[in-house]
Amino acid sequence: MERKEILVADKITKIYGIGTKTLYEALHEVSLTMYEGEFVCIMGPSGAGKSTFINNLSTIDIPTKGKVFINGKEVRVMSEGEIGKFRYENLGFIFQEFNLLDSLTIFENIAVPLTLANVDKKEITKRVEEVAKKLDVAQTLDKYPNECSGGQRQRVAICRALVTNPKLIVADEPTGNLDSKNSHEILSLFKELNEKEGVSILMVTHDSKIASYSSKLLYIKDGIIDRTIEREGLSQKEYFYKIVDINSSESQELFE
Repeated sequence: MERKEILVADKITKIYGIGTKTLYEALHEVSLTMYEGEFVCIMGPSGAGKSTFINNLSTIDIPTKGKVFINGKEVRVMSEGEIGKFRYENLGFIFQEFNLLDSLTIFENIAVPLTLANVDKKEITKRVEEVAKKLDVAQTLDKYPNECSGGQRQRVAICRALVTNPKLIVADEPTGNLDSKNSHEILSLFKELNEKEGVSILMVTHDSKIASYSSKLLYIKDGIIDRTIEREGLSQKEYFYKIVDINSSESQELFE
């Protein structure tokens, strides 16, 4: 059975400072094909272009050159209004900062993308309650973010990303503000969503252990994809050690 392409980047370049004397090329002709149901992780040293890459892949930013296709549609040719609708229908975002609105209840926070899309109130209630139950935060729906733990708030952020039934989840350091126990629980949840429900996930992390939950690793260095590792038949432990080896060899280069 032929695999369906969910995300294609064709030689994307991102240059900052155009029109000034301080041009900076953050990405240089980077290409990627991601298939439906994949769990792809992006790693690399600070300043390598990880967040720039994920932002340009996910409509948060637009490449200076090159093309990005999500679910078969080219992003650069869309108007701002079309991109907004496209995000709602295709993408779910999860960030290191939970980005919850303190003045809204947990229910209202999860419902935000549905409310903005003018979804029927009964349908909103149904979807919010379903996803909250799945992620074990149903008991917090009447609370406010400051009444919840960090782990609960990140689960709520994931609920908000999933409530629109997106084709692709985009996660930038989603466990960066969590302790090891909550990080493990969140990544186990990601793995379950990916393996059992076929949710495609594109994630940035600096943590080798977190990266070992993915099925493919892209190592970005100096604005290009320097290396790619496929997990394939490896156990998570074997895959983890391969990821550690890459990070170790990169660190050793600093002293050569």
